[in-house]
Amino acid sequence: MAGPLLDVYSLFPLSHLGLGFAVPTKAGYCRRMKTEDQASWVAWPAAGQIRYALVRVSWVALCFALVYGGAEWLTVHRVTRVKIAMEWEQQMPFVPAFSLIYISAYAVLFPLALWVLRTRREIDELAFQLVIIILLAGLGFLLLPANLAYAPPGELGLWRPLFIFADDLNLDHNLAPSLHVALSTVCLEHYALRVDSRGKWALRAWGGLIAASTLLLHQHHVLDVVAGYALALGVWSYRQRTQHLRS
Repeated sequence: MAGPLLDVYSLFPLSHLGLGFAVPTKAGYCRRMKTEDQASWVAWPAAGQIRYALVRVSWVALCFALVYGGAEWLTVHRVTRVKIAMEWEQQMPFVPAFSLIYISAYAVLFPLALWVLRTRREIDELAFQLVIIILLAGLGFLLLPANLAYAPPGELGLWRPLFIFADDLNLDHNLAPSLHVALSTVCLEHYALRVDSRGKWALRAWGGLIAASTLLLHQHHVLDVVAGYALALGVWSYRQRTQHLRS
């Protein structure tokens, strides 16, 4: 299988972004498509690695469902609401084409962890950080019960199916911090450890577009996005420091 896969992926080189692709050899290791002095960015995962990762994904998904759904249920049954939107945000343009970027987090960014993370330790660390972010965000949802300040969208055109899908993934009151931003950001920071400076800029630009999509699809407010970034980078930085001190 290694030969055909190498042929396919060699048609789409990512070296100009500091990215590369590798596939497992019969010994279970990764053979690089880039030059010998450069590490590959993504590698085809072994079956055991996939099973291990899927168990962790299941735990993270369960945590997300309980916290995200539970916070929404509690807020629905509360009267208190906090105004988190600024007046000028009412003039924020609505751009349904950004549905594609918004959904890229679910369709591409999150699944990439299977191909980017090489070791069980890396998988465990990302899963741990995602759970911490979800728990802290749940606390934020309860402290800042809010309503979305935007009016319902107008004409969606050909983007209607994608927007409806994206909109259905969100609930009504879990706004600050934006978990869409926070979870995407911490995943991208993990992925950025495997690329050079150009690759880091490319990944973070993707994250910036995802954050912009939450605003331009009227799914979040500016405060939500800023809080999402702060939460993700706070957890990421803290874990980096503690791991550095242990090493």
